[in-house]
Amino acid sequence: MRRTPTLLALLLSALLAPLLVGCGQSAPSVTLNVFAAASLTGAFGELGTAFEKAHAGTHVVLNLAGSQQLAQQITQGAPADVFASANQKQMDIVVQSGRIASGSSQIFVLNHLALVFPSANPAHITSLSDLARPGLKLVLADKSVPAGQYALGFLDKASADPTFGAGFKAKVLANVVSTEQDVKAVLTRVTLGGADAGIVYISDIAGSAGNQVSHIEIPASLQVTAQYPIAPLSDSKHADLAKAFVTLVLSSQGQDTLRKYGFIPVAG
Repeated sequence: MRRTPTLLALLLSALLAPLLVGCGQSAPSVTLNVFAAASLTGAFGELGTAFEKAHAGTHVVLNLAGSQQLAQQITQGAPADVFASANQKQMDIVVQSGRIASGSSQIFVLNHLALVFPSANPAHITSLSDLARPGLKLVLADKSVPAGQYALGFLDKASADPTFGAGFKAKVLANVVSTEQDVKAVLTRVTLGGADAGIVYISDIAGSAGNQVSHIEIPASLQVTAQYPIAPLSDSKHADLAKAFVTLVLSSQGQDTLRKYGFIPVAG
């Protein structure tokens, strides 16, 4: 009967295991991978923290970069649960790849453009017309980046305005000394004195970041409104949490947080 103690021990172990987990061990943590446009850095950092507090055991990991880089990573199979893009084009690329269900994305916030320049203003910029002045050093986001596409849209509108003239866009682009892979890099280059001016989002100069540069707002007639879509990944391993994060972003709490960071809310 030597088997009896062994069998009894196994039975006791099986019965006690759930109790031991409940009493002394914490549940395994869950990682929620949120891919978000670089301009969302501050706002999504705060929302990620709020989400973790509301969902015990969940760790929000933000992948922040240019929307075109994020879309490429997702279509190549990178593990992602939520995608927040700075334009619809990059969202559509991911939808076409099959990783986001068609019709599931929602516009969650808007943004506007602004001209920024170092606080010391070495180029003596006083108006948008100065962008066409020969010799001025301008930095833009690359045309593959949403912020770069929006900047080109502004230049198209300005060139159609008699105040600036048909050659305005060409003159401005002749002054571009660098194109960056995300809008935060544009602001950094201007802040560090690597350019006389740059075009960024209004949200980029909200809060303390705005203390490092001066800016001129682009008038409504020339403004290009950036629309940001968000969606959960259809193959997310944590579908409920991914949908809950999107819900937070669209909630009054999420919209108030985005407003605080200089964005234009669309809900809540």
